[in-house]
Amino acid sequence: MAQAKKIGMYLLLIFVLYTIITSPSRAADLVQVGFEGISGAAKSVGTFMTGLIN
Repeated sequence: MAQAKKIGMYLLLIFVLYTIITSPSRAADLVQVGFEGISGAAKSVGTFMTGLIN
């Protein structure tokens, strides 16, 4: 099972590197979308926690 996980991680790494090399602008857009999603989720959690306190 650990062997399969290691192989899966290597395949994911190869795919990410291939995507970055072949289309850097698209890869940058995907990273930006990911960070915007994380930022939105953090803001939502903050709003929720503020609502609980008030």
